[in-house]
Amino acid sequence: MRFVAALVLLPLALGACGNTGLRDIRSSAKGPDEFMVQPSKPLQQPDSYNALPVPTPGQANLTDRNAIAEGILAFGGTPQSNTTGIPASDAALVQQASRMGVSANIRQELAETDAAFRKRKARFTQIKIVPTDRYDQAYKRQILDAPREAARWRRAGARTPSAPPAE
Repeated sequence: MRFVAALVLLPLALGACGNTGLRDIRSSAKGPDEFMVQPSKPLQQPDSYNALPVPTPGQANLTDRNAIAEGILAFGGTPQSNTTGIPASDAALVQQASRMGVSANIRQELAETDAAFRKRKARFTQIKIVPTDRYDQAYKRQILDAPREAARWRRAGARTPSAPPAE
């Protein structure tokens, strides 16, 4: 009986030792990465060959896609607004958001803080019997409950037009 119990518990114990990290979606395959290939726009014949820009080695050409500009167009913006900095209409928003000061290295600071938080939370979550989402486990207390939050805002008298109607 002990031998059978050992045969059952040993794979479970060894399986619990594996920790692939938070939401590790990297492929272990040795093949090509299809997400590194960016499709180009279809070729079109220009109205005038004299109007074409001069080719510049190392620079973009007319068939290269610009994902940021395409995203701005998809949301109804103009791609020119991406290169001019902060529009005057958003100056008050930027001023309000930066009223307490702006940290120049905020991304690095947040990455270090998040890594320390996850390391601290992972002390007691290393042993697992079944596959679990470490991200949800680490941030369980910080998850926003959308229906409860919408109800809280409705009780406060705020209009919530994009939320589903109250039941």
